[in-house]
Amino acid sequence: MPQNLFSPLENPLDDLPQTTLRWLSGWWRIIHFGAQLLVLTLTPSSYQRENRGTMARHFYVDTAPVLPWFTVLSALISLVIIRIVLVTSVSYGLSQYALEMVVRVLVLELIPLAAAVFSALRCTIPNAADLVLLRSRGGFDRIRAAGADPLAVEVLPRVGASVLATLMLVAVSCVVTLVLCYFSVYGFIAGGFDNYTHTVGRIFEPQLALIFCLKAFFLSVAVALLPIASVLYDGPRVRTRTGAEVQSLLRVFSMILVIEAASLVGNYA
Repeated sequence: MPQNLFSPLENPLDDLPQTTLRWLSGWWRIIHFGAQLLVLTLTPSSYQRENRGTMARHFYVDTAPVLPWFTVLSALISLVIIRIVLVTSVSYGLSQYALEMVVRVLVLELIPLAAAVFSALRCTIPNAADLVLLRSRGGFDRIRAAGADPLAVEVLPRVGASVLATLMLVAVSCVVTLVLCYFSVYGFIAGGFDNYTHTVGRIFEPQLALIFCLKAFFLSVAVALLPIASVLYDGPRVRTRTGAEVQSLLRVFSMILVIEAASLVGNYA
């Protein structure tokens, strides 16, 4: 007699409540971890000389090596997209909307997303995996034995530096893209500067500018917080560097999608 493929012992729905509970508890631990870091951020004792030096070092290590070539890469991709949009708009007789379309697509949407993903892959996820190794080798226990808090000594500087690094990537790349937009549309002349600033100013109206700033901030916080929170609270189940990176990447991508969807609703709903 053939075996019943849908027997209760093999039904995948049996694990659904337990899986959902683990998923909810994982996100709750991340929220709690973020609240702890927020308290440390608002505590003056967290900004002693040693912590300031550690944060500055992490900010330099996370930003300086990648900022030049990320800016160049984003500039090259922006030039390609700008050229495609300009040629397409002219061919359809919509050249008057080309500049606004380019600014909205590149500056408001693509560059913050690209900077957040790049910062997560290049900086925050490797930092989170390093924290796994540090804790597994007893680094956190040694810090506690010395009378210090591992969150303030090792975690907070990494998270703060990652937030600043992501915001730096977004700001520099957006400025470079706006400059490239001007040169691509008007050329190397100053005659179109007034019209260009008027168009950009009309796009960045107060509501949209606020949403853009909030989007960049929450993206930077998400890519800085989620990988480290995942590995610190899921450490017993994530023994290897690769496992920590994959799990962190999944959570980062899910939160990036949520933030992007919320920004689209705020901008165009």
